[in-house]
Amino acid sequence: MMARAQQIGVVIGLAIVAALTMLRADDPGIFKLIRGVTFDEYQRLLPRSFEPMPVRVVDIDEASLREFGQWPWPRDRLALLVDRLSQMGAAAIAFDVLFAEPDRLSPRTVVREVAGVDPLLAEKLPDNDEIFAGSIAGKPVVLGFGLSNEGSYRPPVKAGFAVTGESPISAPPVLRASTPLRPQLEANAAGLGHISLNPGNPSPVVRAVPLFLTDGEQLYPNLAIEALRVAQGVSTYVLSGAPDRAGIMTSAKIGDFVVPLTAVGELWLYVTPDRAERYISARQVLSGTGASPDVAAAINGSVIFVGTSAAGLQDIRVTALGENVPGVSLHAQAVEQILSGQFLSRPDWADGLEILTIAVLGCLLVVITTFVSPAVALVCGLLITAMALVASWLSFLHAGLLLDPLAPIVSGSITHFAATSFRILVIDRERREVRRAFGHYLSPSLLHRIEHNRDALRLGGDDRELTVMFVDVRNFTEMSERLAPTDVVAFLNTLLDALSRHVVANEGTLDKFIGDSIMAFWNAPVDVADHEAKAVRTALAMRETLAELNASDAFGFGPDQEVGIGIGIHTGIACVGNMGAKTRFNYSAVGDAVNVAARIESSCKEVGFDILISDSTARSVKGMALIDAGAIPLKGKSSRTKILAVLGDEQVAASREFAALNAVHRQLMQALHSHSKNTRKLMDTAKLRADEVLGGLVEFYRRIPSRTGHFRELSAGNEKSAADAEK
Repeated sequence: MMARAQQIGVVIGLAIVAALTMLRADDPGIFKLIRGVTFDEYQRLLPRSFEPMPVRVVDIDEASLREFGQWPWPRDRLALLVDRLSQMGAAAIAFDVLFAEPDRLSPRTVVREVAGVDPLLAEKLPDNDEIFAGSIAGKPVVLGFGLSNEGSYRPPVKAGFAVTGESPISAPPVLRASTPLRPQLEANAAGLGHISLNPGNPSPVVRAVPLFLTDGEQLYPNLAIEALRVAQGVSTYVLSGAPDRAGIMTSAKIGDFVVPLTAVGELWLYVTPDRAERYISARQVLSGTGASPDVAAAINGSVIFVGTSAAGLQDIRVTALGENVPGVSLHAQAVEQILSGQFLSRPDWADGLEILTIAVLGCLLVVITTFVSPAVALVCGLLITAMALVASWLSFLHAGLLLDPLAPIVSGSITHFAATSFRILVIDRERREVRRAFGHYLSPSLLHRIEHNRDALRLGGDDRELTVMFVDVRNFTEMSERLAPTDVVAFLNTLLDALSRHVVANEGTLDKFIGDSIMAFWNAPVDVADHEAKAVRTALAMRETLAELNASDAFGFGPDQEVGIGIGIHTGIACVGNMGAKTRFNYSAVGDAVNVAARIESSCKEVGFDILISDSTARSVKGMALIDAGAIPLKGKSSRTKILAVLGDEQVAASREFAALNAVHRQLMQALHSHSKNTRKLMDTAKLRADEVLGGLVEFYRRIPSRTGHFRELSAGNEKSAADAEK
C-alpha cells in the first residue's frame, strides 16, 4: 500500500516537474523579466571597468543648444562640424541623427516658401542639404536610419557580407521598412547603419543591441559596427552561422575584431558607469576660436558618435546599471566593448541547459523527497540552490556567460514544497500505520523492505542484426607463466584500456572483458549506421595502437618481445538484452553470430593474420583493403565460412602497391583452388612476383597502420597450401 502511495507521489511530482519544464520552455514574459533583472544585478556587482578607448561622443548638449540655437540645426552647421572633426583626424564620424526630411532652414527652402519670389532666384541660393552632402563626400561619415511601420523603403547597404557555415540571413530581427534618407546624403555617406537599440522589446532597459536587421534577403548593420567598419577601412563583414542549421548567427568579424553574438545577432552590452571622459561638447568643436589641444587629441584617431544628451530631445535610455544615459552613448559603449574584447555571452544552448536543469533537478528532488527523509531533501534543496547561484556567478565572473539561476531555483522550490506536502499528508501517514500494525511482529529490516518494496527488473532480449567482435591476446598463457600476477594485471589493464577506447569512440558497445579477451558489438542498444565499417575501423585502430605500444615498450617486456592480438568480426542475427539473474544481470548478446565471431578470432592463429572478418561483414565494407583468406571450417558448422583478411582502410586499398599485391594473391588463391597440373609452375612464377612486390611494399606499409609481415605470411601460406593441394 505504501509502495503504491510512493508511486503516486512520484507521478504527481514528475507531473509538476513536467509542467514547470514546459512553462520554462515556453519562456513567458515574467521569466524574461526576472532573468533580465538577474543579469542586471550581476553587472551592478561587477560592471565593466572604464578604460580610455579611441571612442568619443560629440554631444549636442544643453550648452551647445544655448550657444547655437534649438534643434534641429541647419545642416551647413553640421557640415562645419564634419569638416572640423575630419581636420582633427577622426577615424569615423557616425550620426545618431535622422536626416529624413529636407533642411527647413536652408536658404533655398526658406525663399521658396515666400510668396511672390522668383523661383529662379531661389535656385541660385545655397541649399544646406547639398552643402552637408558635399562635406561628407569622401569622408568616413556614417549616417543612421530608423525603423518605420509605413512604406517599404530600405536603405542601400554600403558593405559586403561573407558567411561561414549555414546562412544566418533569417536570424536577426525583421526590417519591414525604414525612414528614407535624403538621396544626396545617402549616396555620399561612407556607411549607413540602423540606430534602433532594442526594437520590439517592451523593457525600457537596453541589455542587448541587434547588430543586424534583415528583410529576408539582405542584412542591414547597426550604426556602431558600421562606424567601426568604416574606421578600419574594411568593406566586408564576415558572419559565422551554425555549421548544421540555417537561421542562427554565432559571431561577426569586423576588420580585426571578432564579436560573439546571440543566435539572433545581438550583442549583449557590458556597460560601464557613465563617464564625463566619454563626451565632448559640440560647442567645443564648433567654437570660433577652434578646439583646444586636449579636444583635438581626443578626437584624433577616434570613432566619433554625434548625438544629443539634451533632455528635451527625448533620446534617453536606461542601462543595466540603472542609469539614464543618452542613446548615442550606448552606441559608443558597444564599440568600446568590442575594442576592449570584454563580452557577455548567452549562448544558444543556455535555454536548453536551464530547461534540462529544471527537469533533472526536479526529478532528483521528487525522488529524494519521496524516498528519503524531508530533512535530507531540504538539505539537498538548499545545496542545489547554492550550487545554482555559485555556478551562475562564476560563469559570469570568469567567462562572461549569462546563465539564469532563478528559474531552476524557483522550480526546484515549488517541486520540493509539493513533494514534501504529499509525503507528509499521504506517504508518511501510511508508513506510520504500517509500523503500528506490524512493528511488534517483524524485524526493522523487514519493515524497511515492506516500506520500500519495488518490482524486480524484468529480464529478456530482442533479436537484431549485430556486428560482433572478439579480441584475444596471442600466447597469453605462455606470457602469464613468466610474469608475476601483479605484472599480468598491469599488462592487461594497459592493453585492454588502450584497445577498448576505440570501441567506444566508434559507437560500439563493450560487452565484457574475458580474461585477456574483449567482446564488443555494434548496432545495440541503439541503431548504428554502417556498423560493419565502424567495427572494422575499430580493429584497424587497435592494430595501430598496439604497434605504438610495442614500439614504445609500454608493457616493459623489452624490444625483442612484441605483444600480438587476434581480432575476429562477424555480422549476423543475435539476441541482445539484459541477461542473468533477477538480482544481478548484464546487458549482453548471445546467439550464432556471437559464436561465429569467437571462432573466427580463434582462426587468426591458423591463418597467420591478426584481423579476419566474415563474408557477411565484408559485403557491407566497401572500398577497404581486403584479401581472400579462404573458407575455413568452424566447430559446430556444417559448411565452411568464408573469411577475409583486413590489410588496411580505403587509402591502402587505393594504392598501386596493394593492387599489385592483391593481383599476386589472387593468382595464388586460384592456383590453390584449381588443382591443375600447372600449379607448381604457376606458384614458382607467382612467388617471384610476390617477392618483387613485397620488396617494394615494406617501406610503404611502415607508414600506415598495417603489418607487412602478414602479407609475406599470407603469400607463403598460400604457396604451401597450393603445393599441398597439388600433392
